[in-house]
Amino acid sequence: MTPAARVQAAVEILDTMLAGAPAEQALTRWARASRFAGSSDRAAVRDHVFDALRCRRSFAALGGAETGRGLMLGALRGHGEGPEALFTGAPHAPAPLTGPEKAHLASTLSLDPEVALDVPAWLAPELKQSLGPDYQAVMETLRHRAPVFLRVNLARTSRDAAQAALAREGIETMPHPLAKSALEVTAGARKIQNSEAYRNGVVELQDAASQAVVEMLPLAPGNRVLDYCAGGGGKSLALAARAPVRIFAHDADAARMRDLPARAARAGAEIETVGTAGIAERAPFDLILADVPCSGSGSWRRAPEAKWRLSPGRLDELRGIQYEILVKIAPWVAPGGWLAYATCSLLDSENADQITGFLSAHPGWRLERQRRLTPLDGGDGFYCALMRRDSA
Repeated sequence: MTPAARVQAAVEILDTMLAGAPAEQALTRWARASRFAGSSDRAAVRDHVFDALRCRRSFAALGGAETGRGLMLGALRGHGEGPEALFTGAPHAPAPLTGPEKAHLASTLSLDPEVALDVPAWLAPELKQSLGPDYQAVMETLRHRAPVFLRVNLARTSRDAAQAALAREGIETMPHPLAKSALEVTAGARKIQNSEAYRNGVVELQDAASQAVVEMLPLAPGNRVLDYCAGGGGKSLALAARAPVRIFAHDADAARMRDLPARAARAGAEIETVGTAGIAERAPFDLILADVPCSGSGSWRRAPEAKWRLSPGRLDELRGIQYEILVKIAPWVAPGGWLAYATCSLLDSENADQITGFLSAHPGWRLERQRRLTPLDGGDGFYCALMRRDSA
């Protein structure tokens, strides 16, 4: 595909998404209908699409319209590239620029700060309050692609040995300070899933901040641990690599865990998946981790469409779900045991405020530690509160 054809493909995919299709679904449908596109073409188109989604508000302003075409014009303008060489009307290329488009692109624009930072207008006040002096720097960081991180399976190898094994396959990494198991990929990221280190369970893809959350959890040999909102099971696998503990993984959508048994076998871990009905009979647990559903505001670099799909009503719904989960799982913690509440949110209302509300209504619990990470720390935005139940 020519560079112009890649831009036109991104235009069409973005239009599909703006009409309501999820990003991954729109990209998959395009790839299946475009067998002529090679792996480098698919990667380039994907990069165009996600770049436009991260910067949807500013690119729409720069390009003159919140359409696929407008977003790609805004992307080129934002990157200081002229669109004339790509918008030519040649086969598979975007149509030539119209008169109004030329006039808009030639105009001098002064973007509102919230537009320039690609912040949803309705959420800006709460983000400012939650982030304080870091607000502008964090929001600017979220406009750019996230680093790729690996978690080294320290139950099988050392971080240095994993680095060396990856380097032999053309994957360059460097240690990241957020976690002892974290490697940041600096070159060769597209080779990871076909690498021997990945296939043999030596490394897993996992954000460094997510690894840092797991690292702060108290574990002792023989502990019984419940990963209540397990999703794909990344944190379950990370917990299994830390200590010889018995891990149970649960998710409200069991289909999310369908790959976990194979991933656990590859990593040499034993993890039992369990449905809601089976949790009570396996309780009590020494530690319950609940990485609860949230706004995802800390991970907007990776899932940028979530930034624009979030609404005030949905945020209220999520906060209700978060508190309900805390209340539901607390009785399953053994006396003297631990309850870890985590989100990938930057908002106080989903983080510290939830813990304050829970503790005020539930005597017998105390907050031992809490930690907030933002993209300025290198990984995604994360929050974790570690609470302990009284022994008596």
